[in-house]
Amino acid sequence: MSSAPPYNVLQVLPELDAGGVERTTVEVADALIASGNGAFAVSAGGRLVQKLTKTGATHFTANVGKKSLLGYPWRVAAIRKLIVMNKIDVVHARSRAPAWAAWRAAMAEGVPFVTTYHGIYNEGFPGKRRYNSIMARGDLVIANSAFTAEHIKATHNTPDERIRVIPRGVDMALFDPKAVSPVRIEAVWKKWAINPDDRVILLPARLTRWKGQTVAIEALAKLPEDTVLVCVGDPQGRDAYVAELRALAEKLGVAGRLRLPGHEVDMPAAFMAADRVTTPSTDPEAFGRTAAEAQAMGRWVVASNHGGAVDVVEDGVFGALVEPGDSSGLARALLGVPGTYDAAAARTRIADRFSKQALQSATLAVYREAIARSLKAKTP
Repeated sequence: MSSAPPYNVLQVLPELDAGGVERTTVEVADALIASGNGAFAVSAGGRLVQKLTKTGATHFTANVGKKSLLGYPWRVAAIRKLIVMNKIDVVHARSRAPAWAAWRAAMAEGVPFVTTYHGIYNEGFPGKRRYNSIMARGDLVIANSAFTAEHIKATHNTPDERIRVIPRGVDMALFDPKAVSPVRIEAVWKKWAINPDDRVILLPARLTRWKGQTVAIEALAKLPEDTVLVCVGDPQGRDAYVAELRALAEKLGVAGRLRLPGHEVDMPAAFMAADRVTTPSTDPEAFGRTAAEAQAMGRWVVASNHGGAVDVVEDGVFGALVEPGDSSGLARALLGVPGTYDAAAARTRIADRFSKQALQSATLAVYREAIARSLKAKTP
């Protein structure tokens, strides 16, 4: 328990459904409560709300993530009300749309504003860079990898002194091979319609084009016929993309070896149910949490050679890096695991560099720093 006075943090995000942003929100709330501080979050809700409130945190349901300008004043007013009623000391925005209202509310109430730059946002149309820039306007800006930090500096001219690199964390107790029973693995195999003799390639990511599912299906066509590709992830309403994936598998003659089971609750068992894990994103990942989780479970990971994955996957030692979009290279890397591969050493490396505990400790340190900087600025 810290000897510093307790403080209250309001985390702001669009929803609390599946995803790295949402899980990190819960992990930070848990650390705040465990250290005697106050944890609050506002979002439109989702499947992780119950997990958040079990930590002792308070959740407020409000659609603060809408992009409509019409409701912007209402969203600012709603967040201001939460700041005042709950004596919030730090507002932490985790997504662009709600961050604009959170920033305005924090400024109006004179409390520190912290942001986490979770992804490398595209700038495909005029004005998008300005829209994205809100995530670089925090009094302190958390980048989830060194790659993301460099992007923030290059794109928004954010000075080094305002950026703190905190990689997403892996829950080493949850993602522990020894904690996964054979019954859980068999349950996953049954759900996926997997035979015990199948060679299973797992691609854990929401079903969206840049996550590389099409590249993985093309690689599947180059792998032995006993290989099954399981693309675990929520399509989030992208029915046309799901149909496209099935059509591609049909065209390549691997439809019977493709599984699209949707969202998976038991990811530790899912990793143990797989022989290999791949994250073949065609756009750079800001970090690559699933690649870290898979290595914590002792799995060989093949990732695209760009973005945050370069930090997470040590090429040729605990996994392999292949060029984005190279299905032939992906297939070769999935087949070729060196005899020197040490699953226990892979897990140790993840624990040392990318643990949940390290993320929690570093994030709470950012909150304390933001409060201290604010108090110093207010002192005559």
